[in-house]
Amino acid sequence: MKNSFPNGFRWGTATSAYQVEGAATEDGRGVSIWDTFSATPGKIADGTNGLVAVDHYHRYKEDVALMKGLGATAYRFSIAWPRVFPDGTGAPNPKGLAFYDRLIDELLKNGIEPYATLYHWDLPQKLQDRGGWELRETAQAFGDYSGYVAARLGDRVKHFFTLNETSAFVGLGYGNGVWAPGLNLPAGRLNQVRHHAVLGHGLAVQAIRANAKAGTEVGIADNIINAVPAVESAADIAAAATALRELNAAYLTVIMEGRYTDAYLAEAGADAPKFTQDDLKIISSPLDFVGLNVYTPNNFVAASDNAAGYTILPLPDSYPKMASGWLTIGPEALYWAPRLAAEVWDIKSLYITENGTSAADKIDASGAINDLDRIMYLRNYLTQLQRATSEGVPVHGYFLWSLLDNFEWADGYATRFGLVHVDYATQKRTPKLSASFYRETIAKNAVA
Repeated sequence: MKNSFPNGFRWGTATSAYQVEGAATEDGRGVSIWDTFSATPGKIADGTNGLVAVDHYHRYKEDVALMKGLGATAYRFSIAWPRVFPDGTGAPNPKGLAFYDRLIDELLKNGIEPYATLYHWDLPQKLQDRGGWELRETAQAFGDYSGYVAARLGDRVKHFFTLNETSAFVGLGYGNGVWAPGLNLPAGRLNQVRHHAVLGHGLAVQAIRANAKAGTEVGIADNIINAVPAVESAADIAAAATALRELNAAYLTVIMEGRYTDAYLAEAGADAPKFTQDDLKIISSPLDFVGLNVYTPNNFVAASDNAAGYTILPLPDSYPKMASGWLTIGPEALYWAPRLAAEVWDIKSLYITENGTSAADKIDASGAINDLDRIMYLRNYLTQLQRATSEGVPVHGYFLWSLLDNFEWADGYATRFGLVHVDYATQKRTPKLSASFYRETIAKNAVA
């Protein structure tokens, strides 16, 4: 079929614990940095928090039924670290892990494969009180937590992601402070946070391999900083590949190559992170797959004869955006991100672990949400992803962000990304028109 995807392609949706679960004070869950941050006046645009969120903790069966109704074959969710280890370390909390037992069993009963993310930004507050990701001990604690979860859930979960969007939680949480824990660190301390985060990833990979059952696969979900060639010329494509390595030097590049690039270290100078060769070996522990979160093109790149070999072109003011001002529309990003990542780092297995958009989402007189803007976005992006798979780029699945409207971090509940509308007063779920589009796409295994 025209616009079709490979046989066996996984179609799924994605969520994260703090954004959907709620039940923040139930069954022994500890306090996370997002609980603390959300309770701080002025930090969340609408003054809300994730204490209830969309009550997925109690409504997970209803939500799994929504996934099944879409025809989804996979679900990417995150495990709340403070639900499993309320203080980050020490004694585990059996009631907390029991929720994920129930969720996983419900998914499998409905033919949906669980893909678990171990860290989607909800660091236990007790660890932050001691220094958070500024401390090497937090990386080790993350490894220990990851190994414990893999041992307990690895009989049914065959795919684990370590960290979600390292550059986002580091840059926005520790760099400019607009996300939890709300810090604005100087360059040297911020670079050390970056290093401890990727070190935590490597320690988690090793712990998962040591504790999970044979055949368990592990990777990372990274919001890769994209470099899209301005023109599909050989020169601009080569420049984009060069840019990709350097723009991701502190994250996916060091994970895949086991070294920081010379340009990154030179630019950091005295503020470069402190590390050992053993650190780099741990960070670059081999992965079974790489997940890419792709929303925008990030950067359009042209070839240049400057020292870097590329120039990043500024976007004109007229460049189109979705409902969120940061969400530049650039469907070609979903072609170039996996293609260049596969080529630059010789990656054999990729997933698109997040892609989706905020939209206006007006409810009409009949109660319908005809989100044609979201359908436009998804159709164009998926067309570019299908171009990639048709050319042999090894993308094996796609997780749409998000299944449900939810707590959108510092935006609170004003911004909606879901295929399913949630009335936050009643928790009523109503599939939007985009859910019908996605259901048709999954049924055809082709762009609908």
